[in-house]
Amino acid sequence: MKTQTTDYLRVVGAEYVSGYQIRLSFNDGLVREMDFEPFLKKARNPMITKYRQLRNFKKFHLHYGDLMWGDFDMIFPITDLHRGEI
Repeated sequence: MKTQTTDYLRVVGAEYVSGYQIRLSFNDGLVREMDFEPFLKKARNPMITKYRQLRNFKKFHLHYGDLMWGDFDMIFPITDLHRGEI
């Protein structure tokens, strides 16, 4: 009997590039640069607009394979990031 393991898609690396761009590495080997500026420009929620300040934006971190800011202030579905969509 073959043992089946399920490995969920997750972000394994996140590196600040410049402006509002972050280079994301996924556990399937894909590396993608994401530009969060258009999303932040459209945002109206103060919990999100505070990340227009670069010093706040640069404080992202990985939490169990998710890219996030603050205490879940800003977080995106992994599949969207993997496709390059926000």
